[in-house]
Amino acid sequence: MSITVKALQKTGPDQPYRVVEIERRDPRETDVVIDIKAAGICHSDIHTIRNEWGEAHFPLTVGHEIAGVVSAVGSAVTDWKVGDRVGVGCLVNSCGECEQCLAGFENNCLNGSVGTYNAKDVDGTITQGGYAQKVTVEQRFVCRIPDALSFEQAAPLLCAGITTYSPLARWGAAEKRADGTAKKVAVLGMGGLGHMGVKIAAAMGAEVTVLSRSLKKEQLAMDLGAARVLATTEDDFFTAHRGEFDLILNTISADIDVDAYLRLLTPRGVMAVVGLPPAAQSLGFGSIIGGGKVLAGSNIGGIPETQEMLDFCAEHGFGAEVEVVSVDEVDAAYDRVVAGEVFFRAVIDTATFEDAPVAV
Repeated sequence: MSITVKALQKTGPDQPYRVVEIERRDPRETDVVIDIKAAGICHSDIHTIRNEWGEAHFPLTVGHEIAGVVSAVGSAVTDWKVGDRVGVGCLVNSCGECEQCLAGFENNCLNGSVGTYNAKDVDGTITQGGYAQKVTVEQRFVCRIPDALSFEQAAPLLCAGITTYSPLARWGAAEKRADGTAKKVAVLGMGGLGHMGVKIAAAMGAEVTVLSRSLKKEQLAMDLGAARVLATTEDDFFTAHRGEFDLILNTISADIDVDAYLRLLTPRGVMAVVGLPPAAQSLGFGSIIGGGKVLAGSNIGGIPETQEMLDFCAEHGFGAEVEVVSVDEVDAAYDRVVAGEVFFRAVIDTATFEDAPVAV
């Protein structure tokens, strides 16, 4: 048996989205079925569906920023009940037994975690994501959405929120400098990821500076909690701000002069990279050896930390900044995301599936 639901699907990278019917499995003993209320559009969805990160498994439904309500549970589910407000992020399974899984870092599963879409599931099928009416998920990969967050605000937190929260927490954005002042955190880029980096770092108590190509988003950045915005295209930018920041959160997926940005760090400073450019970046080791600096990567987070992030955001009274789109606006939304015209996350209102005709 299976559950038939409407979903957005592409049959190839150059094809438009179509509303089709796909099958979700009936809940196994430890599964949860979720009625999806909102699904965030992540740039990773776009990279995947356009074959920019390799050949995708078509036909494909993407989406790993999922918020909704539990509508059914398996017979052995103990953590969730019908009616619970929940979310699902980038993962839907892992081995649950390796050192990393047992430590709460399912994203680093030594036996390979299962992505929410475009991944081979434990039963050999290809996972289909959250641009749909429902999803069936192993209970370990479900998080509670606090009542203080709307589904639309919460959905992007399941990827953009945890992707920025994890490195900020790991590298001490909430800590004080030796002189007792706030850590100086720079957020490089202020799109879907960067705007959450600004909000979270500011809520942690850091002094936040946004580094952007222009001052176009200056007022927006200040409204989100930034102390200032600096334009990286100014002639003397890299000289004027050398050695200034304790932590740089690099959220952009484009080529940059890595060595130049590393020179903006204080000794023992950290650049945490969460944006993934399509091409390899150049680095001179002298840029990290001098000053004992750290160049670190970070990839989402484990389920316990994801729940910690959701609770943190709710406690501090914020979610993602979103604009809501209908199922027939997603292709256009993709183009606007790539053009930098979405401030800051587009979220699909899955209620619009109800009246959407199924393609024939």
